[in-house]
Amino acid sequence: QVRLVESGGGLVQVGGSLRLSCAAEGGAFNSYAMGWFRQAPGRERVLVAVTSWSGDSTHYADSVRGRSLLSRDTPRTVHLQMNSLKPEDTAVYYCVAGPAIRDGMEYYDYWGQGSAVTVSS
Repeated sequence: QVRLVESGGGLVQVGGSLRLSCAAEGGAFNSYAMGWFRQAPGRERVLVAVTSWSGDSTHYADSVRGRSLLSRDTPRTVHLQMNSLKPEDTAVYYCVAGPAIRDGMEYYDYWGQGSAVTVSS
């Protein structure tokens, strides 16, 4: 069984940077897109960024585009670098893996446990 293990997260000041990492452990893991969703307090869970199996194609949410970079250095690991953090980036971030890049939660087969990110002023 595949398990997504997240690291990073925590408390960051406004304007600061953060790096979230995710590793897929165990099981067969072939041709999966990987990335991140987030859920702010009282809000629905939404896509942040997802990259293809090869890492050649990456989709970013408008809210983070231009100040975030999702990289995939191995087929089983991704890293999300977020810069110029804002209070509205405060959320629980979830690593995801699925067959392709899609916006909806329902398309992703595997989910991490969630990593809390708090951006404070």
